[in-house]
Amino acid sequence: MVEVEEQHQSWKTDFYLELPKVELHAHLNGSISSNTMKKLIAKKPDFKIHDEMTMIEKGKKRTLEECFQMFQIIHQLTTSPEDILMITKDVIKEFADDGVKYLELRSTPRRENATGMTKKSYVESILEGIKQAKQENLDIDVRYLIAIDRRGGPSVAKETVKLAEEFFLSTEDVVLGLDLSGDPTIGQAEDFLEPLLEAKNAGLKLALHLSEIPNQGKETQMLLDLLPDRIGHGTFLNSSEGGSLDLVDFVRQHRIPLELCLTSNIKSQTVPSYDQHHFGFWYSIAHPSVICTDDKGVFATYLSQEYRLAAETFNLTQSQVWDLSYESINYIFASDSTRSELRKKWNHLKPKVLQF
Repeated sequence: MVEVEEQHQSWKTDFYLELPKVELHAHLNGSISSNTMKKLIAKKPDFKIHDEMTMIEKGKKRTLEECFQMFQIIHQLTTSPEDILMITKDVIKEFADDGVKYLELRSTPRRENATGMTKKSYVESILEGIKQAKQENLDIDVRYLIAIDRRGGPSVAKETVKLAEEFFLSTEDVVLGLDLSGDPTIGQAEDFLEPLLEAKNAGLKLALHLSEIPNQGKETQMLLDLLPDRIGHGTFLNSSEGGSLDLVDFVRQHRIPLELCLTSNIKSQTVPSYDQHHFGFWYSIAHPSVICTDDKGVFATYLSQEYRLAAETFNLTQSQVWDLSYESINYIFASDSTRSELRKKWNHLKPKVLQF
């Protein structure tokens, strides 16, 4: 009996790993694995930083505020263009090893006076990492969303949009859009409407974190009125705590896809348990939804694991899991021709994957 169970577990692991996947919500610094973290810590021994400070192990949780404090620690370790290049390459390789075929990384450009890193050289380091991964023939197509951190306020947001527009025009479809993220308790949505609208008018796609915490109905509607191309989390859209039928109807009417990150929400305690995750609601009404990791390093997860958790929690069949992955191609920010190439790849792999 035990042997049968072990074979079953092995079959399941193989299926989720071999399943071709799209990752659309991955923060670069939050995606640093413990292996890469060890390399960074070794370069800066004086900082007295260890693994537990940058990763939430299995069974552990943190408040959302504590999660954002972890990012401050991670940022102390990634201060030079060389650091950014290394973490970009490592993160891309790890996603590729996990069967991710298309990845949109997101990260806020940072300036570090001590090392001479500028916001521009920060972006260039990520782009160089993407280029080198491509030269190494990794089976993954990688793009970059430049992120606005709410903590910076509107003036920094405008600066970030200018940078994004510059790279959008010069990178041949690598810098595709803009992410609004950071601590949702800081700043007001209205502070960011003007720069976000400018980005949209310039042709950049918008992926906006919204409704991550309760009772933000007014702010959420303000951001939804921009008609973002995708929603990050949307945790409380359908909740009695500040969500509303009006918000849900708006999102449904405009078919705005949601980037859903199960383990991230559980470990940061914005959702009490996997079976209460809002994936269940949006999936039950057949709304466009993409399973993502958010911060695979901080939350000690990977995309295969997130698919498995969704499937086991909500009783999805292999075929339903396959469809979820295949449909996620519809919501990428890259061109129609890229979508077409990805669909070919999925269809080519389908017989092999569904035999597990």
